[in-house]
Amino acid sequence: MKYDELIQLISSRHSCRNYLEKDIPDELIEKCLEASRLAPSACNKQPWRFIVVKDAELRGSICREGILPGLPMPWLKKVPVIIAICAKTEFITHKLAKFISKVDYSPIDIGIAGEHFVLAAESLGLGSCWIGWFKAKAIKRILNIPRNIKVVSLLSLGYPTNKNTGKKEKLMLSDIYSKNRW
Repeated sequence: MKYDELIQLISSRHSCRNYLEKDIPDELIEKCLEASRLAPSACNKQPWRFIVVKDAELRGSICREGILPGLPMPWLKKVPVIIAICAKTEFITHKLAKFISKVDYSPIDIGIAGEHFVLAAESLGLGSCWIGWFKAKAIKRILNIPRNIKVVSLLSLGYPTNKNTGKKEKLMLSDIYSKNRW
């Protein structure tokens, strides 16, 4: 893939909140998971764990019990797949290293793997949306997630009802970086 193709893919990806009520073949989800699996991570610990929720009853429970109040997400009830992105942390890399360096590597690793997932989804014609407005304890209970696993984010996944043609305004390149010093 050339740089211009990569930038086109990145710029076409947006947070999708309108989905067709159409099943997604497991093969496409597995392609997204494969892209995530190949992500780099601190000390190559690969802390990401994904739970693919296609079951309508479980998705309904997530929508009813696992979303924080105050920010309605009626579109989430129609999405055919919800992905729970979780972290399985290692003592040395994610606990001891965090204590010494004051850097928590786990969310960085999860963010990279998750972004690989959503870019792969975009390349396959699927829409996605990162969801951070959730009750972690409820999600853990609903999905039977072990105590040593942390829910970091949810993703919605499905076929978009229409392709987003409106571009979001982005900061200029000169507004986001400095050379050598602030």
